[in-house]
Amino acid sequence: MERIKITQVKSMIDRPKRQKDTLKALGLGRINKSSEHNLTPQIKGMINKVSHLVVVEEADN
Repeated sequence: MERIKITQVKSMIDRPKRQKDTLKALGLGRINKSSEHNLTPQIKGMINKVSHLVVVEEADN
């Protein structure tokens, strides 16, 4: 399964609770924090909801 690295690049201040919860579920919470995940349909959906706050790239294997 493909691994991706998600990095938060914008603040979650003044964002709806739903977006804050999504960032926390992705393992993020502050600017420049990164996490790695397998690319599943669930993770894709979460990334789509907060795409304006994060940058996605392939993880180094």
